[in-house]
Amino acid sequence: MPDLATLGRRVRHFRLEAGLTLEQLGRDLDVAQSQLSLIENGHREPRLTLLSALAERLGVGVGDLLDATPPSPRAALEIELEKAQASAAYRELGLPELRAGRALSDDVLAALVGLHRELDRRARLAIATPEEARRANTRQRMRMQKRDNHLPEIEALASEDVAAAGHEGGALTHRTVTLMGERLGLSIVHVDDLPHSARCVLDLESGRIYIPPASIPGGHGLRSLALQAMAHVRLGHGEPRDYADFLAQRQDASYYAAACLMPTDAAVAFLERAKRDRDIAIEDFRDAFGVTHEAAALRFTNLATTHLDMTLHFLRVAGDGTVVRAYENDGLPLPVDATRATEGQVVCREWSARRAFARTTRTTEYYQYTDTPAGTFFEATQTGVAESEEFSITLGVPYRESKWFRGRDTTNRAQSRCPDLSCCRRPDEEASQRWRGRAWASARVHAHIFSPLPQGTYPGVDDRELYAFLDSHAADGEE
Repeated sequence: MPDLATLGRRVRHFRLEAGLTLEQLGRDLDVAQSQLSLIENGHREPRLTLLSALAERLGVGVGDLLDATPPSPRAALEIELEKAQASAAYRELGLPELRAGRALSDDVLAALVGLHRELDRRARLAIATPEEARRANTRQRMRMQKRDNHLPEIEALASEDVAAAGHEGGALTHRTVTLMGERLGLSIVHVDDLPHSARCVLDLESGRIYIPPASIPGGHGLRSLALQAMAHVRLGHGEPRDYADFLAQRQDASYYAAACLMPTDAAVAFLERAKRDRDIAIEDFRDAFGVTHEAAALRFTNLATTHLDMTLHFLRVAGDGTVVRAYENDGLPLPVDATRATEGQVVCREWSARRAFARTTRTTEYYQYTDTPAGTFFEATQTGVAESEEFSITLGVPYRESKWFRGRDTTNRAQSRCPDLSCCRRPDEEASQRWRGRAWASARVHAHIFSPLPQGTYPGVDDRELYAFLDSHAADGEE
């Protein structure tokens, strides 16, 4: 069904084609001219009987009137201008409404619509503030929490695609990923001139996925990048409408890639055996499917509640203690700000995610029981280094679930009273008094504090650089 503006334009279009005035059409149908004018201007919805009478008198079918397509390019511009002037943003300006009458030339109309499009684009960029991004990210985390971080529709799609490529078990090979791409009409091309702000580029026109020539450390980087690109095709993604849409698309694409690299049936079977043996370990799960520790821990969160009947939490924490990524459905009291966002907040110094940094030997997971105001949790943490910065990956469960995990016999135990400031944030009063006014420190300021929120069609990717890259490689393909 068309909106009223489009319906009205189509009635007017066919009336003029029939060479009728509003007065003549109203007399023929015994309908007031003013009523027909309201219909043509999109201010009144005609009853079905009147719509049928209009179609018969104008010599067209009812379906022709109900087509959702504007009857001409001019009509499309007129409708867009009306909608733009009806928006709250335009009304706030206090400017008069401009009618797109016959005296308004096509060029002027196109210019006005172009200005409104640019104003709308700039307004959407202004909305994409760090605060809005944090709110969108929090809504996304809450959405996944309600679903136990499990998306069965993507699980089924990934399983179908992996099976169709002939995969029968074990780690997903680069060859299998290539075959999956070919089934979608996509070829994987390795290039060394990707836009600096892009990890991979999908060119739908040429049917190519551009990825780097060397694997990202961890063994699964290239496979995951290619699968995420395929996910945008399989999941029907378009250009993101806003930052929240961008985050949702990225989440779903990453989920699809993980579900392909660690297929549901094989992953669940592996974890169920480990649970029966009371020997669940993320490092084993990681090695069995040839992925990174973080990927394995995140995939575990997708499957644990639905298939293993346990709640849990996941943390990626930077070396300074700030949260990079988090998920929980087990009640762990994550640090949050006023918007309920946890990314960027500092976790308690007593949590495993931070205490693991103090170890001198970090080749294996660090195990710990942590007492919190919400109860006791068992946690397994692995540390690593990326781009010269430390990070830790933590997978934890409530105490009652610890019986299923390797490392449950650890004697490491810590008590956290956070968010009580006296736990680990407020300095000792005696030390505070002693050093007040007698010391000064130069803070290490991270450059990202001053960075604007990534903008562009795909947030964080330079549009100009992206399109120059695509033009360059499109020319290569034509040779």
